[in-house]
Amino acid sequence: MGQLTVLALRAVLVVLAAGSLFVQGVMVPLLAGDMKGLDADVAHLRTPVLVMVVLGVVALQVVLVCVWRLVTMVRRGTVFSHAAFRYVDTVTGAFVAAALLVFAFGVVLAPGEAVAPGIVLLIGVLGLAVLGVALIVLVLRMLLAQAVARDTQAAQLEAELDGVI
Repeated sequence: MGQLTVLALRAVLVVLAAGSLFVQGVMVPLLAGDMKGLDADVAHLRTPVLVMVVLGVVALQVVLVCVWRLVTMVRRGTVFSHAAFRYVDTVTGAFVAAALLVFAFGVVLAPGEAVAPGIVLLIGVLGLAVLGVALIVLVLRMLLAQAVARDTQAAQLEAELDGVI
């Protein structure tokens, strides 16, 4: 990965992290204030929705930190090691948690007439898309495992060759 690519990706990660901190520090309290004036029939949604938003932002932040660490490993040339699996597994878990949060959000909004059924269906499709991203990361983890195995095998063959010479 080139220096420009690493720099661009890190810039995007910093902007996303700053945005997530803004959401946690400013937008969630504003949302909480706006939700105080909800009608009595939907007032029970206030706490679950706020908790889901905060947990969703935390899941995003976990992904950002892990991707930062993986980019650092790529830059150093150490990504094809068993240490990378910890970060990839954490990213997968964060995406699964985010998908579960999206599904839970749809379940919370589904009862009653507050939200149209089509919106709940769209939220379900969004949850499925997030779960699909988790599956893609899982496939990429399998590719990383193959690459680590090949790298280990190449190192062993090189050591044997050095022993022969």
